[in-house]
Amino acid sequence: MPGQVRQDVKKDFAIIRRFEAAGLRAWPAETVAYDGTWVLRLTAGHPAKRLNSINPLDPADYRDLEARIERAREQFSAYGRPVTFRLSPLAAPEISSYLDQQGWKTLGHSLVMALDLQDADLSEAMDQIPLKDRRRFVNATLKVHGYEELHRAGLSRVIGAIRPETGLFVLEKGEEPVATAICVHDSDLAGLFEIATRPSWRGKGYGRRVLLSALKWAQSHGAERAWLQVEAENEVALHLYRALGFREIYSYHYRQPGS
Repeated sequence: MPGQVRQDVKKDFAIIRRFEAAGLRAWPAETVAYDGTWVLRLTAGHPAKRLNSINPLDPADYRDLEARIERAREQFSAYGRPVTFRLSPLAAPEISSYLDQQGWKTLGHSLVMALDLQDADLSEAMDQIPLKDRRRFVNATLKVHGYEELHRAGLSRVIGAIRPETGLFVLEKGEEPVATAICVHDSDLAGLFEIATRPSWRGKGYGRRVLLSALKWAQSHGAERAWLQVEAENEVALHLYRALGFREIYSYHYRQPGS
């Protein structure tokens, strides 16, 4: 079935917790609140589910679901967002069971993939100096992804709030941006975000080139393992990542109330 997430991935909670924590640091929400071990992330300037979701981080934490979800609903409503769960293997199965009973829909299956940089073939990677100009990178990202202009300020604030060392990569054809990537170097990990190629330039190797440049930069700065998140139905991206050596670590998905 398209988008079906594999169930044979070994759920090593220690590794998953490490990647989840790295993800929270690498792509910071505007507001963060805690309810037990649930992390509530809300961002007024950007609508991405990743930045506006409840992230349970302990399989044993599923007490008082009705009351806690109602409290979360009020917080999300204040931001004009639908209450949304992001459920990784760290979320208690009881949460999914409760949401099923309440008629919540499932959407947005994604995979977390990783690559040991010592095993990566970076022989073709260009030595590319990351951009220091955040405005220029945001301009390029809006064009490459086709984001609406109203997302400009929110995206800029998210990037500006990243605390670990960050590389902003843009490939251009003439003066036009054709591919982008963000690489967040956090200890021995390097997280990759906003990876995209402009639709009219896809299939020409630009996505691969910008990824290789980001990976080479990360390795030169001491990273030992790269990781990224990709929608499970994005076969083109999955083919590229697997060809570069990335392998699935675990999956997650989103839940929202049914209509």
